[in-house]
Amino acid sequence: MKLLISPINPEEAIAAYEGGADIVDVKNPKEGSLGANFPWIISSVKESINAGKPISATIGDFNFKPGTASLAALGAAVAGADYIKVGLYDVQTEEQALEMLTNITKAVKNYDSTKKVVASGYSDYERINSINPQLLPAIGAKAGVDVVMVDTGIKDGRSTFEFMDEEELTKFTTAIRKEGLLSALAGTLKFEDLPVLKRIQPDIIGVRGMVCGGDRTSCIKAELVEKLRNEM
Repeated sequence: MKLLISPINPEEAIAAYEGGADIVDVKNPKEGSLGANFPWIISSVKESINAGKPISATIGDFNFKPGTASLAALGAAVAGADYIKVGLYDVQTEEQALEMLTNITKAVKNYDSTKKVVASGYSDYERINSINPQLLPAIGAKAGVDVVMVDTGIKDGRSTFEFMDEEELTKFTTAIRKEGLLSALAGTLKFEDLPVLKRIQPDIIGVRGMVCGGDRTSCIKAELVEKLRNEM
């Protein structure tokens, strides 16, 4: 499993890098679960770790606005992100999801075919009126994305494991693998979740709160990143 850590600024990015993160994921929690940060923050994070790790960037929790999302995705790619991550927050049908992801992928890949598109669904999809994440592996493959993940849409301390159990998450990651894509799990994960995560074996786990001491509004601590890396 690779470890993705989500800083909000260059200082946190350095802590994530020094602690052993495999992917440094720029986000802005003030704008939601996958809230977008500013282009200059993405660029400065990339500069601050001297291209030592791949940079990921979230572009937002999107409702059905494929044009707006495509522009945002291109902006993140131009700013230096290697992984461009979109949340299908209020996208309710398979047709909407496919149109969103196809156009986002086209915008990114036409600019640089080596960059990766990450499609995120939400484990708590029922309470945010969004698409079931179990539908995303097939849709993502058809759209040409590289990674399919699941996160929590509402950050109220409830974990992905409260909405999807081990069996459901194993089914999810297995379906992604069968499509030839990478899988990622996130959503208020805790140190005590590591044994079950090791059984599920996603390609990537994404965290923030865990390495901020349990409070995602606090700061990333390099020693907690290192602890997580070692326990993984």
